[in-house]
Amino acid sequence: EVQLVESGGGLVQPGGSLRIACEASGFTFDEYAMSWVRQAPAKGLEWVSSVHAGGRSTTYADSVKGRFTISRDNAKNTLYLQMNRLNSDDTAVYYCAKGVGDVMGYGMDYWGKGTLVTVSS
Repeated sequence: EVQLVESGGGLVQPGGSLRIACEASGFTFDEYAMSWVRQAPAKGLEWVSSVHAGGRSTTYADSVKGRFTISRDNAKNTLYLQMNRLNSDDTAVYYCAKGVGDVMGYGMDYWGKGTLVTVSS
């Protein structure tokens, strides 16, 4: 059974930093691309970032480019999102999602339950 469990969310002040993680199980982690997707209060889903299976190719939404860094530790079956210079627009539930293949662009088939990040003073 595929499981994706996010952790590390919480309350952070504007301008601050936070790292969230996603622990994966039930599939061969290093064979699949992974993504972060977020949902702000009363808004739709927004793709944030993706990383290919090998970890060297990454993509970002314009809204987070230069502030967020996606990474993965294939030995630990864990996906990370380092978020810097956070602002109120980053307040959202952040979901980890498994890609269908080893590169992005072919959809996502499993999602975690999310971790809440709140940016507020």
